[in-house]
Amino acid sequence: MEQMSSLLNFLLYLGVTVPLVGIGILFFNLTTPYNEFRLIRDGADTSDPSKAAAAKAAASDLGGKIIGQVLVLASAVYHSLGLLDLVIWGLIGVAFQIIVFYLFELLTPFKVVAEIPKGNVSVGNFSFCLSIASGLLLASLISY
Repeated sequence: MEQMSSLLNFLLYLGVTVPLVGIGILFFNLTTPYNEFRLIRDGADTSDPSKAAAAKAAASDLGGKIIGQVLVLASAVYHSLGLLDLVIWGLIGVAFQIIVFYLFELLTPFKVVAEIPKGNVSVGNFSFCLSIASGLLLASLISY
């Protein structure tokens, strides 16, 4: 019976975290002036190097946000007092990733939202690193 309870708990937390990741991806995509998935899809056109570069930059940017959010969710699963607590921390993680992205936009001498669609892979990679670092920081701050 103990195993069934553990399995049910696992499924409940999985059933909350996976949609939270999806919600994060949706909000990440809605809060940028470009469509990450379109840039990534268009990068399959190997005859256009700028599209391939834009796809790499967008994939790095979005991938970093997803990893950063999952780091927060993993910590929230471990520390949460229940499912509602997990949802709250998950939504805070999404908001935090968006805030970090726009702070990056504000504090740099270039426009991140213009550089990624132009294929500036370095900006995408830097955004990737910032997203993971900020996710790790927020994840470490979750404690009771």
